[in-house]
Amino acid sequence: MKINLKHFLWLLLVLFVQLANAQGGSISGKVTDGKRVPIPGVNIVLKGTKISTQTDFDGNFKIAASKGDILIVSYVSFATVQVPASNLMTIELVETQNELEAVLVVGYGTQTKRNSTDNIARVTAKDIQQIPVSNLQNALVGKLAGVQVTQTNGKVEGGINIRVRGAASISAGSQPLYVLDGIPLITDNESSNGAPTNPLLTLSTSEIESIDVLKDASSAAIYGARGANGVVIITTKKGKDGKGTFSINFSQGVSEATHKKKWLNATQYVQLLQEAGRNVDDLESVEDELEYLAQGTDWRNGEVNTDWQKEALKTGYTTDADFSVSGGDDKTKYFFSGSYNKTIGIVDSNSLERLTARSNLSHKVSSRFTAGMNIGFSRSLIDRVQDDNEFTTPLQSVAQAPISQARLADGTANPNTEYANYLLAKDNSFWKTIMRRVTGKVFGELKILNSLKFNSDFSYDLLSQTEDYWQGKNAPFMATDGAVFATSVNTESYVFSNYFTFDKTFAEKHTINAVAGMEFNKYNRRYQDVQSIYFPNDNFQTVDGGAEVNEGHGSQTDYAFVSQFGRLNYSYDGKYLFKASVRRDGSSRFGKNNRFGIFPAFSAGWVISQEEFLKDNPVLSYLKIKGSWGKLGNAEIGNFASRQLYQTNPYNLKSGLTFYQPGNDDLTWEKSTQTDVGFEIGFLNKITFEADYYQKDTDGLLFDVPLPKSAGAGTSGTISKNIGKIRSNGFEFTLNTKNIETEEFKWNTSFNITTNQSKVKSLPNDNTDIISDFTINRVGENISSFYLVEYAGVDSQNGDALFVKNTKNADGSIDKSTTNDYSEAKRVISGNPFPTLMSGLTNTILYKGVDFTFTFQGEWGASIYNSAGLYQSTAADYFDNQTADQLNRWQKPGDITNVPQARFGGSNGTQNSTRYLEKSDFIRLRNVTVGYSLPKKTVSDMGMSNLRVYVTAVNLLTFTNYNGTDPEARRDDTSRTSPRAGEDFYSAPPARTIAMGVNINF
Repeated sequence: MKINLKHFLWLLLVLFVQLANAQGGSISGKVTDGKRVPIPGVNIVLKGTKISTQTDFDGNFKIAASKGDILIVSYVSFATVQVPASNLMTIELVETQNELEAVLVVGYGTQTKRNSTDNIARVTAKDIQQIPVSNLQNALVGKLAGVQVTQTNGKVEGGINIRVRGAASISAGSQPLYVLDGIPLITDNESSNGAPTNPLLTLSTSEIESIDVLKDASSAAIYGARGANGVVIITTKKGKDGKGTFSINFSQGVSEATHKKKWLNATQYVQLLQEAGRNVDDLESVEDELEYLAQGTDWRNGEVNTDWQKEALKTGYTTDADFSVSGGDDKTKYFFSGSYNKTIGIVDSNSLERLTARSNLSHKVSSRFTAGMNIGFSRSLIDRVQDDNEFTTPLQSVAQAPISQARLADGTANPNTEYANYLLAKDNSFWKTIMRRVTGKVFGELKILNSLKFNSDFSYDLLSQTEDYWQGKNAPFMATDGAVFATSVNTESYVFSNYFTFDKTFAEKHTINAVAGMEFNKYNRRYQDVQSIYFPNDNFQTVDGGAEVNEGHGSQTDYAFVSQFGRLNYSYDGKYLFKASVRRDGSSRFGKNNRFGIFPAFSAGWVISQEEFLKDNPVLSYLKIKGSWGKLGNAEIGNFASRQLYQTNPYNLKSGLTFYQPGNDDLTWEKSTQTDVGFEIGFLNKITFEADYYQKDTDGLLFDVPLPKSAGAGTSGTISKNIGKIRSNGFEFTLNTKNIETEEFKWNTSFNITTNQSKVKSLPNDNTDIISDFTINRVGENISSFYLVEYAGVDSQNGDALFVKNTKNADGSIDKSTTNDYSEAKRVISGNPFPTLMSGLTNTILYKGVDFTFTFQGEWGASIYNSAGLYQSTAADYFDNQTADQLNRWQKPGDITNVPQARFGGSNGTQNSTRYLEKSDFIRLRNVTVGYSLPKKTVSDMGMSNLRVYVTAVNLLTFTNYNGTDPEARRDDTSRTSPRAGEDFYSAPPARTIAMGVNINF
């Protein structure tokens, strides 16, 4: 029998199609939350395959599957479920509140918390989006165990210090690495006015989807030489499948200082100074100066009573507005947003205006290739004031005499005050800083196999900053009929990353996820400044208006990193977890003999609750123990510490060079070895508790070691070396509870508490103490401990200030007797600038359309030294106005007080001592929000999908015994050669802000 080949092939084709139709099919359904509200963008995967889809705007989906197949359904902040497929199915997801099934963002990938062996803290958009602060770091306060966030002071551009698990360095950088959508961000402080700016002001909280903080070595080691201080991964919002959505948010608020000190009024000021003059037989010269300060007004009867603090600290205002458009389908997803922020600060003449825009787009070119781009732009205009150490900064005006007028009768600033009147600077100068930032990323993802994909990303970060400082002819200290100082700095960084990801489950029990790749990072900075003087009049406020360009500078620098990295995650049956990672970094910053470093990490976990003897336990819903170890680096040591340097030394218009610094070919990064052990436990699917112990040892601390001139040390007199060790260790506890959970009422609580000790283990030059003014680094003690003479109060018989001797007796004991001679007393370690205990408590309550959230934050164990106390709390040793507590001075024998007798110019207790050191323990109601969402039917009739109005507040209440400005106010003068932690020096308190707003979604 003959068979026509053509007919046979057609027969096979028909048979194949029939078999395919018999084998295939599709399943439709809907995904909702616990309130039966549809969830768009839910990811649905057919188990054992790469077949997937996402829900549309109405929560509907359709996937190629057959009845009985297992579907894996997952969405950020909801528990992942596996359900058998059926026709017209409805799947209800349960919110996890960032627990267990929450999807965490890690370097070059993601993972669920259930399968994580790392220590990662996380907040999402809903945790931070209604907090009226101009910087995203302040939105994290109190929400993450082991993460301390401190704003330098109340200026709108104030620098931010974030410490992840304590200090990891003394002299190198201490800030974490920030990564935005895979882009390591530039965080250089480029301020020229002595006070720092916060480069991350350029980001808006409205564009943030989540922030993941990698705290331990296991999670951060994938970033190698830059992970020792922790890694903050910021993920921006993306488009999701379904109908396009449009949202608008608007809020306005009012701000004031959290706390104001009490100062002497004019009558009290005069009386105290007269008494101080009489006590040293110098009343006549004191009254002569009071006459000058009063400038013809009746100072004896309080004709003028200026509240200089009221002049310096004003009522502030905030305006926030943002919009976003997002959506997509199974091929293209988009997200566009824009925001505007205007903050008029509580410090006079200090304000911020910021514009941001973002465009995130991805497109599935084919079933195997996806490409996209993320682009962000921002422009921040800041009106600034001088740093805390300048007389022309508003807060130093509190030193002015209350008998001096702030302004004269004609409205001009009074030029005849004790110190330069900052109002002269306000009227006759400005300092404007503009920060422009562009972040961009283009990426492609090629699915080589169902289990293997290749990613290629090119990222770019440009931070461009200009500063203009104009001083008119009437500005304080002006001797050249005006001056203009202008700076321009462009800093750019580009990163080229290529990596493979393998993700596969074998025999339904063995799951492997592996990442391997390489990365190249190039950084470049170009700086220029110029100054001109002698202006015809004050209408000329740019460099070209001056008659003489008298000074100018310029510099250019760059560095590069080249890296290879890999990570392997293995899970057996969801019970036994193992992870290993390694990164090899090379940097141009280090000596040629130590240019490359290898940073490995290992971790393991055991999900005991998956074992048969606990699997169906009705009470214990989850139990995991875990541990990790790894090595990290700190590369923030500057670009030229390892190099032999020369500096220009022109003379008589002739160029020349001078040897400045010897090189060190062995110089390398500081290395941090970290160990972490802990457990996670859950009860009744309502309570989760996590506990961890960590130990972080940093070796090879960078120090500038003095050398004799005979050793060829150059004009710097030092050489940079890796010498010294420190250790940070402590415990972290996090408790999350679902207190009440019904269809109409929900109440959830999150509580975290952290302990930390950061101590010096060894120092250069045979462990010689490193002393800086009133702090010390000494082996066995806390980093940068306060080192002061111990104040002992007042001699009740004569009003002398007393100090504890703390000298050694012949038998080796310590002499604790007191003396009125400051030179006889020895300094002792007196306090810690860093807290040893931190805590945060957040409650979220939902009832029908009402939502109520509040966060308390607390810190204990730290102290603050008020170095301005030497002038403002001295019982009239100077003409500076005094804090009101100085009225409690000693006046007659038998008086019991801590304030010595008032002696003008007598230095009676005005020396550096513990008199000006205080514990800064506090509890603060960091933020509280009350909102109301209109009923769905009501807003639907209005053509909207959601409308919510709310009232929110930041720093509403503070509970503390600290008598200073504020327990979070710190000195911002960065021009000092040796920065000091825990110092208050005429520092502005943070702002207390109350705002009202509305969220509208279409």
